[in-house]
Amino acid sequence: MELSDLNTFAAVARTGGITRAAEELNTVQSNVTQRVKALEAEIGTPLFERHSRGMTLTGAGRRLLPYAQKMAALSREAVLAARDDGEPKGPLAIGSMETTAAVRLPPLLADFHRRFPAVRLSLRTAPTADLVAGVLEGALDGAFVAGPIAHDDLAATSAFREELVLVSARRWASLAELRAGTPESGPTALVFRTGCTYRQRLEQIFVEFGWPSAARFELGTLDGMIGCVAADMGVTLLPRAVVERSAMNGTVSIHTLSPSQARVETLFIQRRAGHQTSALCSFAACLKTDEDVIAA
Repeated sequence: MELSDLNTFAAVARTGGITRAAEELNTVQSNVTQRVKALEAEIGTPLFERHSRGMTLTGAGRRLLPYAQKMAALSREAVLAARDDGEPKGPLAIGSMETTAAVRLPPLLADFHRRFPAVRLSLRTAPTADLVAGVLEGALDGAFVAGPIAHDDLAATSAFREELVLVSARRWASLAELRAGTPESGPTALVFRTGCTYRQRLEQIFVEFGWPSAARFELGTLDGMIGCVAADMGVTLLPRAVVERSAMNGTVSIHTLSPSQARVETLFIQRRAGHQTSALCSFAACLKTDEDVIAA
């Protein structure tokens, strides 16, 4: 069983299709298809169900996936462990939600770079579900995700707490006016793609408001999200700090929610087992050192 085949299998499982997996792996679609078919032939059973919307795991695929993730993580850890002589250096892959990367991380990343210039830090933004998968598979050394996270293979450290707010166009001066002035189905929910914790929270809030059938519109960037809200295309849910520090803050209205709806904790996750590189340990130490700054 080739490790490259398992990595390709895991990418298809994560992205839900050949095309997206090929883009993520920086290869051609035919190569992805060939490796998946080779793995299925070796195991002797289909790993995916093919349909018009993409590909989903079969029962065999679901059973294989955790092993593929662990083998990918162990392979990367083995290389890093062999190279690690105790001095923070080399590659360090960190993941983050886009909202966190935009507001919370710049001071932390700048401080880390000043203290450990030999570390080649890379930052990848994605929804929480994708970040968790990236850490489990070893593609990421650690990631900032929305809590709660409960997984036996992950260790989570509280980084900071956010207050989530509902964001609408300026013409809606209050949440009461928004609820009274929109159709019975509710306003359009402007969301990031599936796997985003804030999207799940917004959908829960819409159910509580009596808008379970509201339309959804997916956007890929934070600026695009706030811009569409300002244009009165719909409403979204974001951390208050993100909206208040945005250049478009004056073009939207911010609506306070109940504590149970608004509170969310951002966690820094990493694999519980395996080798912790000097670079990752140094990054975690910086996170603790700068805790008061980034939690403000």
